[in-house]
Amino acid sequence: MKILLVAATQPEIQPLLDYFEGEKPFDVLITGVGMVATAFALGEQFAQKKYDLAINLGIAGSFDRTVNLGEVVSVEQDILSELGAENDLEFLPIEKLGFGESTFRPIDPMLLLPIKKLCAITVNTVHGEENSIKKITERLNPQLESMEGAAFFYACKRSNTPSIQIRAVSNYVEKRNRENWKIGLAVKNLNDFAIDLLKKL
Repeated sequence: MKILLVAATQPEIQPLLDYFEGEKPFDVLITGVGMVATAFALGEQFAQKKYDLAINLGIAGSFDRTVNLGEVVSVEQDILSELGAENDLEFLPIEKLGFGESTFRPIDPMLLLPIKKLCAITVNTVHGEENSIKKITERLNPQLESMEGAAFFYACKRSNTPSIQIRAVSNYVEKRNRENWKIGLAVKNLNDFAIDLLKKL
């Protein structure tokens, strides 16, 4: 099976790379942070090679307080939440404008993952202000947010590549407070899960 691992930054998957430091049974693509960098990097990669499975690995913030910090989850739907137009107090998604789509899902590779499936948004600016958090929660009620996920699904859809997105929760989406973040725990749990998954594939 030809597998592509996709991450925004190398530190997010460094423990996995260290574990497989000999012969890696997969290709690795470090895209850079954000949806633009992700879409461009994947477009280049998919133009050169076809894959049986692409796996997006990374950390994320959670709106859902029933999800524990450090918990590993999969994303079953991801939305480009800022893609559209403001109509006074109303937000018009790109679908209403008739110019495209903003909601993307994995191309199901028929993997049964023993983790929660959540809905996410992809943003250019992560939420850290109470009023903006209230607005996005009222409009879309997301459970997670990242800066790359929907762009990853978009590129996989365009190239018809089976895909999954796996995230570990590093923080809750709230007024920005880095002291509450658990990035180290999230990275450890993400890599432990991904190593076990790759050994089974």
